[in-house]
Amino acid sequence: MTKSEKVAFVIETLQEIYPEIPVPLDHKDPYTLLIAVLLSAQSTDVRVNQVTPLLFQRADNPYKMVQLEVDEIREIIRPVGLSPTKAKAIHRLSEILIEDFEGEVPRELELLKTLPGVGHKTASVVVSQAFGTPAFPVDTHIHRLMYRWGFSNGKNVVQTEKDAKRLFPEALWNELHLQIIWYGREFCQARGWDLDKDPITKTIGRRKVIDAYNKKKKTRF
Repeated sequence: MTKSEKVAFVIETLQEIYPEIPVPLDHKDPYTLLIAVLLSAQSTDVRVNQVTPLLFQRADNPYKMVQLEVDEIREIIRPVGLSPTKAKAIHRLSEILIEDFEGEVPRELELLKTLPGVGHKTASVVVSQAFGTPAFPVDTHIHRLMYRWGFSNGKNVVQTEKDAKRLFPEALWNELHLQIIWYGREFCQARGWDLDKDPITKTIGRRKVIDAYNKKKKTRF
């Protein structure tokens, strides 16, 4: 297969498996999505989804959030990890949204990145999933799969994002971002990966990845 044929195969396969793609983080609007994505740094979506109902019951908008003490926020979000830093960021960004943006989450990527605790990936997820702006935020699953499929060199997420945007049509970025995440979780995991149950990597995967998998598999028996 040529690279363009491989890209087409990935798009077609993902569309067949995931015609509907839920956003992994539970939320109801741009603000709650922003907070959920911020909390997900170095944590899992499952853990975040366990914590956010408690947090959003107390404060689901910036006006209510600033009424909480930072220590109150920290106590609620403790299970997701890095709670002192995240609590301060949540409280301060809520203040900034009120002071500078009339309580609304800005739609522009660069403006989002000026908020405390909001890096490029978090901002990209928000503009993509809350506002429909084409973006291709790269998480650990996308980074892993882009390497295994031979679409990126795997050196860093910045390069992986550039490669993804270069290879895939912009109109599909938002849904592909989610489809690849779900595929990575279900078919192409970092651990416990079964190549025989991974139709994409089995068909187009980087040769040295497949060879390494087969070699490791032989040593188990």
